[in-house]
Amino acid sequence: MTTRYVPFARSMSGYSGARLRTDVIAGVTVAALALPASMAYAGLAGVPVSAGLYALLLPVLAYAFLGSAPRVVVGPEGTVALLVATAIGPLAAAGSPEYAALVAMLAIMVGAVFLLARVARIGWIADYFSQAVLVGYISGVAIVLILGQLGKLVGISSDQKGAVREAVDILAHLGDANAVTVVVGALSLALLVVAGRIDKRIPGALILVVLGIAASWSLNLAQHDVAVTGPVPSGLPRLRVPDVSGSDLVSLALPALAVFLVAFSDAILIARSFAARHHEVVDANQELLAFGVAQLAAGLSQGIPVGTSGSRTAVNDDMRATTQVSGLAAAGTITVILLFLTGPIQYLPSAVLGAVIVYAASKLIDPAQWRALARSSKVEVVIAGITVACVVAVGVLQAIGVAVVLSVADIIRRAARPADAVLGWSSDEGRYVDVADHPDAGVTASVVVYRIQDRLFFANAHFFKRRLWAAVDGAPKPVRHLVLDASFISDIDASAEVALREVIDGLRERNIELHVARATVELRDRLAAVDLTDLIGVEHFHGTVASAVDACDEGSTATSAETGAATAPTAPPAAEST
Repeated sequence: MTTRYVPFARSMSGYSGARLRTDVIAGVTVAALALPASMAYAGLAGVPVSAGLYALLLPVLAYAFLGSAPRVVVGPEGTVALLVATAIGPLAAAGSPEYAALVAMLAIMVGAVFLLARVARIGWIADYFSQAVLVGYISGVAIVLILGQLGKLVGISSDQKGAVREAVDILAHLGDANAVTVVVGALSLALLVVAGRIDKRIPGALILVVLGIAASWSLNLAQHDVAVTGPVPSGLPRLRVPDVSGSDLVSLALPALAVFLVAFSDAILIARSFAARHHEVVDANQELLAFGVAQLAAGLSQGIPVGTSGSRTAVNDDMRATTQVSGLAAAGTITVILLFLTGPIQYLPSAVLGAVIVYAASKLIDPAQWRALARSSKVEVVIAGITVACVVAVGVLQAIGVAVVLSVADIIRRAARPADAVLGWSSDEGRYVDVADHPDAGVTASVVVYRIQDRLFFANAHFFKRRLWAAVDGAPKPVRHLVLDASFISDIDASAEVALREVIDGLRERNIELHVARATVELRDRLAAVDLTDLIGVEHFHGTVASAVDACDEGSTATSAETGAATAPTAPPAAEST
């Protein structure tokens, strides 16, 4: 039970001191980034900065033990914070105790939705994000992260909405840039690049944060109009259930569902993107459990609903974290800072944080993944490109919906045009193979063996008919028998049933017999239920393709085709039939 529901326990197998040092360094670095970011997101959500800081403690611990993604960093996140402000704004005044209580209760309700989803085991919805969408989404997020840090790197603020508009506005006012801030940002980026070039094991981001605090304090950069983190409140939260009315609970129901959908979609996209880099697997149902407990912990400790931080996850991965020990280290670091070290962190320049995020985000755009998509299919490159454009132009929240639509569209596209083949006997492999891949495969005279590699349903019924007739028409000699290799056909629907009847009628008009090979028990039951078994003929069902071909021709041609000997193989069918 422990290893099943607590992935952290499995990750401790074979854990070493070297990995511990790496994870702790990564966790401390992430904590240094999370502290000011969480303060900003708390302000965006309309609650005191302490609510953002509290969300870096128990929720992070909960995910560290229960999450299936070893490098993902959870905590306050921009998209979720915006949703919180939109949902709670009409119910109470921002900054009031009532407002904070509603936000905490919203976190609890979001956690309840996550846990209900886990009980219902609906983690499968995450499988509808294709690799093309994953690559496009994370590349788009990287661009948004980089654009969002331009203001910090040059000391210019913008009131424009959207990453692109904000970046354009900042570039248009570069003449107002703060020279000292520009120098700090440039030196920070240079240090990160140099450290990475020398040795990736060097904790460049951590060194930069420490140097940034020291330089800011000693040179008093704040007096030169360099933005710094500012005062941080100290102390730890107390656990309690927020006091809200029953009517407020009803009002929070739909917002809780919205936050769940956004937080889960974003979490799965980011988690699987990073997991793919390390050949790991993310369990969507386990993520539901982990986030459910994390959200409950956030609400009970007066925090705000949490999400997955793409920027801090990028930093955590860049620091070569291997397990959620980094999460434990981050929570421990935040605890120490809240209790004893809130003074020094206030001097940290915002430009230093911006440089760390830009450097980490730039590594999210992986050219190798784009090249792999291009080798696989140009359509996938287009899907990934559209996803990038939507994330950058429309926004991360809206792009999630577009990503789902694109993934479903890709599924329909693939289902409508499944792989198929005309088969011939290969004496080298001792089986029937695709003649397009094996031009020397033997094709039995007057017999066409056709295989479609998917179930038959309304989306591919017409494709099936068109390709089957192309295989028959492209045969080198007149066809008297058609063998349908049904090994991949798991089921048929009403549209496929009609298509099969049309094929059978068409074959009979041409005096061609239909034989079915390797049909599964489920398929035969389905065919019998719609009276297609009797229409085809029980004697025309065969256990193997070879036995079906043998039944088509009892003479020497079929025997030689089965054994790969005797008669020379005929030429493979025309290109369009394969």
